[in-house]
Amino acid sequence: MSEHRATLGSAAVASAAVAMALHGLILRPRMLTWGATREEAARSYPGDELIPGADSSSTMATTLPAPPSTVWLWLAQMGCDRGGWYSWDRLDNGGRPSADRLVPQWQGLEPGQRLASVPSGRAWFTIAALVPERTLVLRADTRLPSGRPFAPFHGSAPLAFVSSVWGFHLEPAGADTRLVVRTHGRSRPRVLTRPMDLLFWEPAHFIMQTRQFHNLRTRLARAA
Repeated sequence: MSEHRATLGSAAVASAAVAMALHGLILRPRMLTWGATREEAARSYPGDELIPGADSSSTMATTLPAPPSTVWLWLAQMGCDRGGWYSWDRLDNGGRPSADRLVPQWQGLEPGQRLASVPSGRAWFTIAALVPERTLVLRADTRLPSGRPFAPFHGSAPLAFVSSVWGFHLEPAGADTRLVVRTHGRSRPRVLTRPMDLLFWEPAHFIMQTRQFHNLRTRLARAA
């Protein structure tokens, strides 16, 4: 019986090692660059410089059926206190459906403006870079484990934190738009945040970002 258990244990360990290797060598690189060309993934984008020493990054992309001027109008509405995030609303918008139409009062954006990232408004993204119809970079600096924001330019960083940017970059592609979404992040203590990146945050971002791409495409196609 003990030999049988030892064999099963060895098989389980070997299977787990193979699964981790496949994830690290094949699945994870594709997940972090979903939809992006090699050139898009290798480029630098506005906002990258805001997180020096970044230890996590992703570049995902899609082609949307509208010119950048139209795509921008939908991106300008983002925020829990505005039009939502066009992703899985039960997970990131308190269950309230994201906007399915353009609302004029949600179109104004300016550097430094806060966009609520949770329905309560207790956490937010700050607009860190803004070039209308081309670039929108959102930044979040969060204490761990409380999840409360902190000001990154006032004093030293907390002992446990996550600082990240979420950048939307638009380029014309004929009559369409190439939308490239770049994330850059830095977190501490890395011994704890690294496993969380691999096991939770990276898969979660992939699920949410691909859903946002889908919902933006659906809204733009319907409007057209």
